[in-house]
Amino acid sequence: MKKQYRVKKSKEIESIIKNHHFSTSPYFTLYYKEQNETNHFRYAMSVGKKIGNAVVRNKIKRQIRAIVRKLTVKTNIDVFIVARGKVLELDFFTMEKEIIRLFQKQKLLVKGENNDSIFK
Repeated sequence: MKKQYRVKKSKEIESIIKNHHFSTSPYFTLYYKEQNETNHFRYAMSVGKKIGNAVVRNKIKRQIRAIVRKLTVKTNIDVFIVARGKVLELDFFTMEKEIIRLFQKQKLLVKGENNDSIFK
């Protein structure tokens, strides 16, 4: 992901969480906030130390990144994805379905060529 698509500053992440728009599942929590600074979607993610060692956490982050990269998300949205403890039980395809379900629940996906198979 290019740097322009990432939320890096902790103040920005805190403001996303304080906005109180979120969805949860046993595996993930998705917070989002509308913003007017950029013309594209930005995201951040967090995988806590309780989930596993660095190798396990980095694998989960790579998988989340790959899933988010496939999606066509509305513009002017900042998203913060938090992986929860049960995420270790998931395989990649189930993880993908869970993340897509959270995005759909908040109506953050745009109908487009990348998302057509999701909306069927």
